[in-house]
Parts: sequence; C-alpha cells; structure tokens
Amino acid sequence: MNTWLFLAQTQGGTAADASIVGQFIDLIWRQITMLTWFQAVLAISFGVVYLLYGWRIFRVLVVISFGMIGLFLGIVTAQKFGSGNPDGSSSHLVWGGLIGTALLAFLAVPLMKWCVSFLGAVAGGIITSAVWYACKLPEQYIWAGAVIGMVAGGMISFILLKASVMLFTSLGGSLITAIGVLALIHEYEINLVPQTAYVEDLIFNQSWFLPVILIVPTLVGMFIQNKFIQHSPKWDLK
Repeated sequence: MNTWLFLAQTQGGTAADASIVGQFIDLIWRQITMLTWFQAVLAISFGVVYLLYGWRIFRVLVVISFGMIGLFLGIVTAQKFGSGNPDGSSSHLVWGGLIGTALLAFLAVPLMKWCVSFLGAVAGGIITSAVWYACKLPEQYIWAGAVIGMVAGGMISFILLKASVMLFTSLGGSLITAIGVLALIHEYEINLVPQTAYVEDLIFNQSWFLPVILIVPTLVGMFIQNKFIQHSPKWDLK
C-alpha cells in the first residue's frame, strides 16, 4: 500500500519537482532498501517463476495487475475527492483503493484479451522509455519514446496475443527479480566494514544500468517462454 500511496502523492507535484524519471528511480531505490534479505529471496523466487512461466499463469497475473492499477486509481480518486475530509483521516483512501481494486480485477476476467493487449502496450512503452533513458536522450521528451513503444506493443498484441503475454510477464518477472537481487547486494554492502555503495551509485549515476538489468532478462525470458509455448500446442487465450 505504501508504494501506491507514494505514487498517488506524486500526482500533485509541480514542475519544480523531480522529473518523472527521477521519481521512478527513487521508487525503485525505495523498494530495494525496504526489503529484508528474506523478502528479497522471496521476490527473486517469485520473479523467476513470473519471468519463465508467466505464460502458464498469465490470467491470474492479469487480474492481479489490473487489481493493482485499480488500487492506484482508487487511491488517486479518493485523494482528490476526499481532500476536504474534516477529520483528516485516511479511511477514504483505503475505501477508494479497495473499490478500485475490486472493480478492475472483476472487469479483467471477461475482458482478458483486451487487458493482455493493454499490458503488452504498457510493457512496450516501458522498454522504449528505458532505451531512451539509457541513451541519455532528453528526459523531458521521454514520453515520446514511451508512446512509440506503446503503439508498437499494442500493434503486436492485436497481431499475436501470445507475444503480448510473453512480453508483459517477462518484463514483470525481470523487474521483480532485479529488485530482489539488488536488495540482497545492498544488504551485503551495508554490512561490510567499511560500507560500500556500488548499487546506489550504479542506479543513480549510470543511466545504462537499470535499462540493461531490465531489458536483458526480459529478452531471455521471452525466448525461453517461446520455447515452452511451442511444446504446449493446446495453450491459448480462450
């Protein structure tokens, strides 16, 4: 919930605030530093399954993904309409998040193919944005890279839905696994004498680092998933 509350709060930012890229990197770093070693191991375990076998459980993953989107949208909506809450409580945020989660998770079941296409388009936008950032192109125009990726991802989704499934599950698994691995390395670094900060330096000062650890495993996951799907002729999206 803290992650989605953080995201919701960023919606009220001004032009003077950090760029959306900086906010995203801060969010990633926040997740890395919050995980214990046990949670990091669980994240790696789940991420690898997500990365390699997401095509088997994609329906559940789609429902969960849209539930999380609904949680975010519900919190944002409740925050905007409940800003004048006289008692200052945050109960309206909880109810907004719960209603948004239930609504979008419920709609994801009958609209599965459309939801898969949407997630494929989003995954394409994230990948092209990562490439844009890695190439050190102007951050204020990163939305252009995202749009290109979303259009390409959406077109691929309508032509071949299996590719969309492999794309968004591999990307999701790659992100979760990367966060888990980096959390373990960070945990190791802070227990050294003297402490080191190589992970933090790579994340904040090397623009190529996050895109590489996100995109390379994604491509590997898509390749392996494609091999698995070829041996499962009865697999479909019905």
